[in-house]
Amino acid sequence: MKAKLGAQERLEEIQEQLIELSHRIHANPEVGFEEERASVWLAELLDANGFEVEPGICDLPTAFVARAGRGPLNIAICAEYDSLPGLGHACGHNVIAASAVGAALAACKVADEVGLSITVFGTPAEEVGNASGKILMLERGAFSGVHGAMMVHPYPTDILELHIIAASMFEVQYTGKAAHASAFPELGINAADALTVAQTAIGLLRQHIRHSDRVHGITTHAGDAPNVIPARASARYMVRAEDLQQLEELRTKVRRCFQAGALATGAEVKLVGGERPYAEMHFDGEIGELYRKNAEALGRRFPPADPLQAGVASTDMGNVSLAVPSIHPMIGIDSFPAVNHQPEFAAHCATPAADKAVVDGSLAMAWTAIDMAATPAIRERLMRRS
Repeated sequence: MKAKLGAQERLEEIQEQLIELSHRIHANPEVGFEEERASVWLAELLDANGFEVEPGICDLPTAFVARAGRGPLNIAICAEYDSLPGLGHACGHNVIAASAVGAALAACKVADEVGLSITVFGTPAEEVGNASGKILMLERGAFSGVHGAMMVHPYPTDILELHIIAASMFEVQYTGKAAHASAFPELGINAADALTVAQTAIGLLRQHIRHSDRVHGITTHAGDAPNVIPARASARYMVRAEDLQQLEELRTKVRRCFQAGALATGAEVKLVGGERPYAEMHFDGEIGELYRKNAEALGRRFPPADPLQAGVASTDMGNVSLAVPSIHPMIGIDSFPAVNHQPEFAAHCATPAADKAVVDGSLAMAWTAIDMAATPAIRERLMRRS
């Protein structure tokens, strides 16, 4: 198809800029809602190449939208660029960001010719686990008028449909009463003990939850000195389940565990957050098949997933998929045995294999957008939803 060749020619012109952008974001990691440099760098490159860019949308300073093309089919490409605290870009959002820009610039070259409008959403704070960028942007109307959405995510191997489940993150805060731990322990209320009781209860709960459920967290505070009864303890926890309904069932059980800690010790407990959970991903099969064929044309392969290597994850792209037909394929960077959220994986996200993922992901998404516009049945189905 002539349009695909035009997109490929455009990508070849800009691929060095995309790789440089990926490396620059990788070298300057910023955590969720603080991605000031990354969001500006993406917006500047899109603006310099003819996109109309609006920064700070939806009252989110590090979110943006960029638009180009006048076709009737509006396809959104989502860019993520937040990093993990202490690990940097150990989930490869630098690759996501650069490939989103690359796909948009390549597809824009032929957008009017094939009947496309291209929208790039800069979506902050995917790693926060609750009330994240995409969720807030959905609530505030950013995705109105979008017919389809996509992004690619780096992973050890290529996977068309990763098992993506619902998730909720929340803070746990216990308040007790300080006292001298030796002279007057009977006057204290041990907030750290309350957290210990809760963690024990969660451990016992694991016998009674689904095999697909997940509960995990970290202690963020448990006292200041060993000779003072801790008056304050806190933790950050995540629960995950197959879908939002099962997630709410699991959250109720886990909340009772934290309440048990308060009851056992006399401490007070407060749970903060978790009210805007991540949804499970609903993959659009037809769009996914277009992406698969385009990625395979670039040499990518999608063998049957090995359960030991495929893993289970969560993302706010799941929330987008409930509102807009979407795909979220994983693009391999040949990192095994290093996997996502390890420092070794962060190192892999600025290698030649990761650079190839930027280029391949860009072109595969651009071609997929072109195919969506050029396939009457898919185009008409998507546009009927608006």
